[in-house]
Amino acid sequence: MDDKNNPNQQQPNNPLHGVKLINILEVLVAHYGWEQLAMKININCFKKDPSIKSSLKFLRKTQWARDKVEQLYLELHKKNN
Repeated sequence: MDDKNNPNQQQPNNPLHGVKLINILEVLVAHYGWEQLAMKININCFKKDPSIKSSLKFLRKTQWARDKVEQLYLELHKKNN
């Protein structure tokens, strides 16, 4: 079997490889809820009428905010493993 077809072999040291932004957001919202998530990451899409759809739209075009969301996800992932 060719290792290049196995996603875990392509980037074995990248815990975000293969994880979609929507999945990251769903995990964070399920764990923290919108209110606590907004306290941890101070962005309006988490504070004012939050939704997965509006948050995804903002995070896809705002790299600094996406970086913070991914970092929080990694911290949560690390605690749970």
